[in-house]
Amino acid sequence: ASSPDEEWPEAEKAEKLARGAALKWASGVFYRPEKLEGLGQYRSRETQRNSSIQSRLKSTVQSYLEVVGAGLEQLQSAAQEVQSLCQDLGAARWALLDTADRFQGLQQMRALMAEHMQLASVVQVLPQLFSVQEVFSHTLQLLHGQQLLEAHAELMMMEHLRDDILSQLHLRRLSSAQATVLSYFSGLQELNETLAKQLWGIVGSSLQLVHEDPVLFVSAVRIIEREEKIDDTLLLEATFLPPGRPKGWRQKFCHVLQETITGAHFQAPHMAAEGPGLARHLAVLQKGIMSELRVVKDLMVQCVPAHYNILSVCTATFHQALSNHLQDILREDLDKQALFILLEWALHVYHSPEMMGHPDLLPEVDVSALGPLMSPELVDQTERKYMMKVKASVLEWMQRTLEVEFKEWFREEEPETDHQGFFQSALPIIVMQMLKENIQVASLITESLQQKVYNMALEELETFLGRLREGLVHCGKEHQKDRSVPKYYMSYLLATLNNNLALSSSVSSLHPDTACREVPLSLRAAFDKTQKKACQLLLEELLLDLQPLCLQLHSRKWLSGSQLVSSMCEVIDKYTKDFSRVRRPVFMLLLMETELLVASQYLRALMQKKVVCKSEEERGQLCAHLLLDATQLRELFCGLGLDQSQQSLEAVFALQELICLKDPALLSLEVLGFITKYPDVSDEHISTLLDIRGDVSKEVRHMVLDMMAQHPQVVPESYRPIFSTILVPVPELPFCLRKGKCT
Repeated sequence: ASSPDEEWPEAEKAEKLARGAALKWASGVFYRPEKLEGLGQYRSRETQRNSSIQSRLKSTVQSYLEVVGAGLEQLQSAAQEVQSLCQDLGAARWALLDTADRFQGLQQMRALMAEHMQLASVVQVLPQLFSVQEVFSHTLQLLHGQQLLEAHAELMMMEHLRDDILSQLHLRRLSSAQATVLSYFSGLQELNETLAKQLWGIVGSSLQLVHEDPVLFVSAVRIIEREEKIDDTLLLEATFLPPGRPKGWRQKFCHVLQETITGAHFQAPHMAAEGPGLARHLAVLQKGIMSELRVVKDLMVQCVPAHYNILSVCTATFHQALSNHLQDILREDLDKQALFILLEWALHVYHSPEMMGHPDLLPEVDVSALGPLMSPELVDQTERKYMMKVKASVLEWMQRTLEVEFKEWFREEEPETDHQGFFQSALPIIVMQMLKENIQVASLITESLQQKVYNMALEELETFLGRLREGLVHCGKEHQKDRSVPKYYMSYLLATLNNNLALSSSVSSLHPDTACREVPLSLRAAFDKTQKKACQLLLEELLLDLQPLCLQLHSRKWLSGSQLVSSMCEVIDKYTKDFSRVRRPVFMLLLMETELLVASQYLRALMQKKVVCKSEEERGQLCAHLLLDATQLRELFCGLGLDQSQQSLEAVFALQELICLKDPALLSLEVLGFITKYPDVSDEHISTLLDIRGDVSKEVRHMVLDMMAQHPQVVPESYRPIFSTILVPVPELPFCLRKGKCT
């Protein structure tokens, strides 16, 4: 036998470790001699501790051994019980095998029992099956007598019977027998259709019935709710769905009600496209819708379940149907008035207290939840149509007004005058009133439409002024052919100027909003062009009377002494008296243009070189006549109210000084001052003046012209041109013979 140390090497190792640890501890404790005195105490204490540890180890090992013994006994007992159980199971298995043949008889018994139960259930429903046709007839009689609840009760009973039979056949997968059952109960289809027809007829007359006989309507609603519950139950079970289910009669109820509302009000025959017809149609719609919504709110709501939300459904139906109806109306070619009535009704009347916001409908009907009756796109499209109609109407009206205006020109009487004696006509009042009315009418719809109509009015007014100018030109041409036609040609031109001024001053008042009254530059330019055209025609008329006198100016006859300028003053005075029949701003403009015309004609006559001074005496005589004429004309215009600083006749005085200059050598300096004051004067003008003097040498002429070339002038924007309108006649070329000298 081996030693214990060989069997348990771990014990030997543990003992060595323990001895090493003990030696280490002892060397640490007893390294000093005086510590050896306590060696006995240490030995005694360690001996006691070892004894305690050994006793605890023995106790623990003893308890473990006892538990292991008990476990072995339990395992032995369990093995015996398992062996006994296996023997019992084997015996039971053999017993079951012996009774298997007897179970075949029980299976036949079970089949007979099921067949018996089926026959028993069939026997129970046989009386009902035999009475099906009789019940069908009775139910049909009840329906014809409008005893709807009783008829529906019998109908539900028959449907329940049929559905039970079909369900049993479905569970047993006897689909071939289902056709026979459906054929036997085919009368249910007719009863359902008859009942549904009566129900939808009642729903279609519901708005009248709830007021006259609500019982019938309530019965119809109760039947619909019964059918809805049956539908919900069958759909919830989801095992077998009988034919014709779900009926969905609640949804059909809403659909029929909506169709009734739509058909009663919004499928009217073709209506007139004119405003009065549409206004009557919308008034009838408004009255009918309000009346029926009151009935729904006050009566129908009490006859149906709350979850129907019948008032909301009817309100939404009216709203959508009305929206579609307005779209149908807009497909017609509506006139201007009809478009306005429709826009105003849809945008303002519909949501107002006169209709959907009526106190009788609040607060149940939420106006804000209805939304717009017309979409923004449809409103914009309708506004464009309205704009086109208004524009066409304004164009036609203005054309007619213009025709009447020019027709009056050919009357045998002067135009009418205002309280101050100024000529005028009704044209500005008619035009402005028409434009203002259209803008005011548009403001009743939307601000955007008002702005569009305002812009259109300004454009049409600008076009109107263009046609007015064309008319003036046409009348001017007719007058040139025969100055007696029209008889009061000038008076009507003056009235046109006053009318133009009245239109110009009134156009800013077209828009009610002062912030939007800015007049476009193009329209201002059109007013200016019209004013200039009328002034031009008046000045042409004046020129026709002045021209015979102007042709005699600066001739030898004039130089010898004549009253030409006095005659011109008489003509000018006569015309300016006529010009006084226009308002002051235009009168002053006419006066300035008349003065410019006279000055231009006077200078143009001088530039013809009818008189070329041959001596200093003639030059002095010419200067005296120039000074006399210019002074007389200046005094005339000053007397008429034109300030001397505004007169172009000052150029005549300046030319007179150039001609009267005694020393030709000083001409360069004088001409420099002259062209500085009148920058539009040309070399040809100065050269002609030098020719008229008759004493200017070639050297002086070249010096003057060179000086002008060295000092080119820039015409200021505020400068009023005078010489640029005067053409200098081209000098005649000397006549030459071939192979000869020019003479």
